[in-house]
Amino acid sequence: MTLFDLSGRKAMVTGGTRGLGRGMAESLLEAGAEVVIVGSSNTTKDVAQALSDGGRLCHGVIIDLADASSRQQGFDGAVTRLGGRLDILVNAAGVQRRHPSEAFPLDEFNDVLEVNLTAVFELAQLAGRLMLKQGEGKIINIASLLSFFGGYTVPAYAASKGAVMQLTKALANEWAAQGINVNAIAPGYMATDMNTALLADEGRSAEITARIPAGRWGSGEDMKGPLLFLASSASNYVHGVTLPVDGGYLGR
Repeated sequence: MTLFDLSGRKAMVTGGTRGLGRGMAESLLEAGAEVVIVGSSNTTKDVAQALSDGGRLCHGVIIDLADASSRQQGFDGAVTRLGGRLDILVNAAGVQRRHPSEAFPLDEFNDVLEVNLTAVFELAQLAGRLMLKQGEGKIINIASLLSFFGGYTVPAYAASKGAVMQLTKALANEWAAQGINVNAIAPGYMATDMNTALLADEGRSAEITARIPAGRWGSGEDMKGPLLFLASSASNYVHGVTLPVDGGYLGR
């Protein structure tokens, strides 16, 4: 079990206040890491306080990931809270917009790419600079099944998540030999706020469930084990991978 022990490690999780991000933050805390969760609202610090129960060390930092200056300042603040070191970065925050492609507003398209792709790259770049000095580090990006296929009425989201998978490979190519593991997780259909519209559509929801060999949608709990693997020394020879956590959906 020492392979999965994160005692003394310092981690940052964007989107860590709810859903899959919160589940992944919990996983890191349970394994012994000190964690900064990043959110965009004032509830961020309340969630961090709740996650600190039982003697765990969790801090909340508010960052507007759509704003470049906020990203830089927020990242610096998070690293300061962690004592100047960062061992694990989890880029879990993301936004979604739905419109028919012929009517998709360009400003909304750009908004999605700013949070889902540009912010992911910038935070990975900032983390990479620290980790290169440290000689080690783990970066885990959250991709999607839409990294593999196109979806419907979500061209911006599909474009951003396809790019996240490619970005993960590109960063791994440059940093693997210097002790940094860059990988991604592609969650399948998850019962989260982002999929409220799909869950409410009885026909579409049933259609999706019928294709999942596991017979159910996923949850934040299902992300804990894969995240812990990629964040720990158990994955030291794993680079540039996008790991589907989808109940077998892609295999059918």
